[in-house]
Amino acid sequence: MSNTKKVLITGVAGFVGSNLAGELLKRGYQVKGIDNLSQGFERNIKEFRNNRLFSFFKGDVRDIKIFSEAAKDVDYLIHLAAFKIPRYSNALNTLLINTEGTKNALEVSRRNGCKFVFSSTSDIYGRNPDIPFHEGSNILLGQTNVARWAYAVSKIYDEHLIYAYQDEYKLPFAIVRYFGGYGPNQNPTWWGGPQSVFIDCTLKNVPLPIHGDGKQTRSFTYISDTVEGTIRAMEEKKASGQVFNIGNTREISIKKLAEMIWKMIRPDEKVKIDFIPYKSFSNKYEDVSRRVPDISSAKTVLNFSPSIELEEGLPKTIEWQKRYLKKESS
Repeated sequence: MSNTKKVLITGVAGFVGSNLAGELLKRGYQVKGIDNLSQGFERNIKEFRNNRLFSFFKGDVRDIKIFSEAAKDVDYLIHLAAFKIPRYSNALNTLLINTEGTKNALEVSRRNGCKFVFSSTSDIYGRNPDIPFHEGSNILLGQTNVARWAYAVSKIYDEHLIYAYQDEYKLPFAIVRYFGGYGPNQNPTWWGGPQSVFIDCTLKNVPLPIHGDGKQTRSFTYISDTVEGTIRAMEEKKASGQVFNIGNTREISIKKLAEMIWKMIRPDEKVKIDFIPYKSFSNKYEDVSRRVPDISSAKTVLNFSPSIELEEGLPKTIEWQKRYLKKESS
């Protein structure tokens, strides 16, 4: 009987999912993946398809039948599949896909007795002005008629549901709250984050779109660090029942990020920026002024610290996106 540990990843064809699957396969895990390819891309998992340790199930996480089939005999379930902030889409998909998908993921985890690892988000801290955010920070969101908060609300509900499953069924779990991931396989549109769009626009020599004045700050985490933190939360027994911020603690304004990316690609040219007022969004979009994590818990329990800074991670990401654009245009 094989002692190989089995992991099911939802959203396996997405940015985090594909990178996580690749690293787990390198470490000798058997990886099962489920994805309906609505946000992920088959190209992201192409290199794994002939790997005997990898199996793919095409389906929606709201379909409990295919979910149950994929989850047979797994030791860990890592639930990544989600719809993000509805900046250019409707809030209904974000709310229903995220909450219904998580309920199914919890159900199959309960039935299989496997550890549940949930990818939450830094967005749940909302408009809290107290920086840096730690896992016990208060949640402060905007009004319910602002669609922008639907993503945070769905993830907050999911976290509450996870704790309820632990109380009711003693389900072992760990929650990881991601901060600003970037790197190879990122979605090249706004779904992937501002860095994706800035790289794309700079390569095409068109103005970089910045929402508001660009003074809002974020912290950006290279994908290998995001993956490492997730695997440690999965493997570490002491992580069960806990929440961890997984991210880089370096704070940078969106405007400075845009300028950094432009200079990396077009060092001898003046940066082109197009400032877009928030009032131009049809769904009352609200932004967050600052977002920086306190990762003390991850350091203490998981022995996790990010190792890749922007000066190293961005060039790798730019080279990947260059190759991606070349393939798309050929």
